[in-house]
Amino acid sequence: MTKPIEFGMDTFGDVTVGADGKLLHEAEVIRNVVDEAILADEVGVDFIGVGEHHRGDFAVSAPEVVLAGIATRTKRIKLGSAVTVLSSDDPIRVFERFSTVNALSNGRAEVILGRGSFTESFPLFGYKLSDYEVLFEQKLDLFAALLANGPVSWDGELRPPLKDVTVYPRIESGKLSAWIGVGGSPESVVRSVHYRIPMTLAIIGGDPKRFLPFVDLYKRAQQQMGAEAMPLGVHSPGYVAETDEQAREELWPGYKAMHDRIGRERGWPETTKDSFIREIELGSTYAGSPETVAKKIAATVKALGNDRFDLKYSAGTTSHEKMMKSIELYGTKVIPMVRDILAEKDKAA
Repeated sequence: MTKPIEFGMDTFGDVTVGADGKLLHEAEVIRNVVDEAILADEVGVDFIGVGEHHRGDFAVSAPEVVLAGIATRTKRIKLGSAVTVLSSDDPIRVFERFSTVNALSNGRAEVILGRGSFTESFPLFGYKLSDYEVLFEQKLDLFAALLANGPVSWDGELRPPLKDVTVYPRIESGKLSAWIGVGGSPESVVRSVHYRIPMTLAIIGGDPKRFLPFVDLYKRAQQQMGAEAMPLGVHSPGYVAETDEQAREELWPGYKAMHDRIGRERGWPETTKDSFIREIELGSTYAGSPETVAKKIAATVKALGNDRFDLKYSAGTTSHEKMMKSIELYGTKVIPMVRDILAEKDKAA
């Protein structure tokens, strides 16, 4: 491989259960997220992503604040959002917050921009869902201009124009690292290339190879628009334990609680154990022993050619203690195994 693949972990700050089986307070969950990120840094994980939500089953509504806390207690791990819901935020404020995290972390901050999988932030901050598309398009356009890290002049429909405005704090060296989270629409893929902001695919179900057409479109769009080669990220859920059986049994209760809760809101049927196992064996849930998870990640990298793989390690009510063990195994065993598998592939080529 010309460039080593990066391995990250993402969390939405799911509200988890404690030793007594009762849900923890959101404040304790946030403190636990910081400890999880510290462990990820220690065991060699390259990136930690913290999600943004505005509902009771997730503790983190301000990922940049959590990332700032993590920044002061870690040394090397990159720190980002997963995702920042740009449509219901102010692009200038988003840039200011992440440039501050970048300063605290000595250049380790990243922002992953997206629309989000929930809509609670729109009425909460006074936005109309009917403006869903134009909000993202206009705000992304302004944010992309801010990434140049210099005076910005911008004119759009949603706010008064800017004329030679510099946003502070400026990025100390280079540019703020940014990605666009893409769920699987061709328009989103092309938009990523248009703005020269790399794409990370949220593959949360089904065979990951079904996203190959989007990867091909991503590459073709770069060629046609004259863009330099852009990295590709993949985000998928998973969980690591000592054995496949242990991973399935420990993950299942939290997995079911999360899926059934969301399913009731969206009119889905209850999740079954059979569908859960099928998603592990044939889909995009990377759950099992270190060997099983490593082989599955390596297969995805070989198929899609992604430059980063982020394991969404939090899963509903799954306890902090179990997630800490999963992080440890991911960093100390899974990542080295995947690197070895990919190195063998390169030698064979």
